[in-house]
Amino acid sequence: MKQKTLFTVALIGLFAAFIVATLLFNVERAEEEQQASLTSAGALVRGHSPAFGPADAPVTVVEFLDPACETCAAFYAPVKELLAANPGKIRLVIRYAPFHKGSDQVVAILEAARRQGKFREALEALLATQADWSPHHTPQVERVWKHLDGLGLDLEQVRRDMWLPETGRVIAQDLDDARLLNVTKTPEFFVNGRPLPRFGWEPLQQAVTAALRGR
Repeated sequence: MKQKTLFTVALIGLFAAFIVATLLFNVERAEEEQQASLTSAGALVRGHSPAFGPADAPVTVVEFLDPACETCAAFYAPVKELLAANPGKIRLVIRYAPFHKGSDQVVAILEAARRQGKFREALEALLATQADWSPHHTPQVERVWKHLDGLGLDLEQVRRDMWLPETGRVIAQDLDDARLLNVTKTPEFFVNGRPLPRFGWEPLQQAVTAALRGR
């Protein structure tokens, strides 16, 4: 009887130890997940990131974009229409993801244009003429410049600013963040911090609609 009691007590002790260990594990995992979430949130938007729409908009769409990506060019107009259809409610943040060889120089040009307050104009001009300066996803930087003429840019200043160390750091930061967030293709969208469940225009629309409804 005494042996049975000891066995029961030992069993209860083991069970209690198991529960405590499980609770500690769950707490530790929750803390790790929270930290990972905070890290990812910080990697989504940086102070240098070009953005369209009010900072206090209830919905923030982050797009990782490569100017040489045909799909990015195809998505740009519908995304712009989505913002126009919901004035003041959506903020679009652009992150650079120059995955195509040579597109980092085009991104550097866009970043230099941003320094003159002409990012949107330069981006739209290059996306609209992408077929000319980036045939077969192969950027030809020397053909970019003619498409920036007439935008009110000081092109000589752009040529200098694209090689600034700060420009290189911006591109490197965006690429680091893309890796951290597991961005492997463009365009890649995040809606209020969440990646799309699958790629496509319809999933993006659904995610934005749900976010606008507060779901």
